[in-house]
Amino acid sequence: MTDQPWLVVGLGNPGPKYAGNRHNVGHMVLDLLAERTGGRFARHGRAQAAAAEVRLGMLPGGRPGPRVILAKPSTYMNVSGGPVSALAQYYGIEPARIAVVHDEVDIPFDSIKLKLGGGEGGHNGLRDITKALGTRDYHRVRVGVGRPPGRMDTADYVLRDFTGTERKELPIFVDDAADAVELLVTEGLLAAQGKFHAARA
Repeated sequence: MTDQPWLVVGLGNPGPKYAGNRHNVGHMVLDLLAERTGGRFARHGRAQAAAAEVRLGMLPGGRPGPRVILAKPSTYMNVSGGPVSALAQYYGIEPARIAVVHDEVDIPFDSIKLKLGGGEGGHNGLRDITKALGTRDYHRVRVGVGRPPGRMDTADYVLRDFTGTERKELPIFVDDAADAVELLVTEGLLAAQGKFHAARA
């Protein structure tokens, strides 16, 4: 259905304690998308999430882009599946029109990769979403945070804030990730991959 909205979910943990963590880069991207579109997050009545309904990007001919539900689960990262599933059911959105924006340790900082389906790469937030939806066939916007240094545990690494050097680049990086989401919902996965994968090859 062409009039079916998209559900774009930014993963992270709730509360100011986690706001600057690498694990919360999904929240950062969603906040920027809301800012760009004038969307305001509000607690959703049917899901443990803050949501904003917006139009994202422009379609050919200058028409407004598709209707998009921006959502940030208000649960902890590892139990993101319930809110995502509840929102998808409430709005009647099929998995192929769901995009999850998340941190990715398997690609370098300042790299963005997009895919449809595939594994979760040890990401517990994605694993819970897959379980709740009953399928892996949803889009992922993978925002690279790089591997932990030395012998640091991955769980500890993603729950730390970005370094000072990374924070200098972070606004541009988050802006690029928001652009990737916009291109995905307006022109499709191949267009978004073509631009963002090639840019960082």
